[in-house]
Amino acid sequence: MIDLNNFTPLGSLTGGILIGAAAALLLLANGRVAGISGILGGLWSTERGDRVWRLAFIVGMFVSPAVYSLVAIMPEAVIEADTMTLIVAGLLVGLGTRYASGCTSGHGVCGLSRGSVRSLTATLAFMAAGFLTVYLARHAFAGLSL
Repeated sequence: MIDLNNFTPLGSLTGGILIGAAAALLLLANGRVAGISGILGGLWSTERGDRVWRLAFIVGMFVSPAVYSLVAIMPEAVIEADTMTLIVAGLLVGLGTRYASGCTSGHGVCGLSRGSVRSLTATLAFMAAGFLTVYLARHAFAGLSL
């Protein structure tokens, strides 16, 4: 059943086009893949000249919602997890990006568009882990306090 209150095909399509265009532009102009974990990680381990575009990319991720809020109403963010759950989840995601040699943006957006088998494998693993986590949290362990 589709939740028509949150069904936003035009906004989603527009966002997807913008993400794809930004990833393509970064690859064409800079020869770099728009993988957020690699961009962020590279801030501390690359040459000074390489840090400028990485920092601009990260700053842009934080500034763009503020710019968007000037022309549209921001959706309300609802987080249904406690602080410890968010910390553990963040650490597990970070660990996963190290094991996968990239994140969902690097593999799922950029790697798949380049036809990378490694990225396909990583993306399938990300998706399977996400499906399993949602199933366990909402069905298998629903109501349990862990």
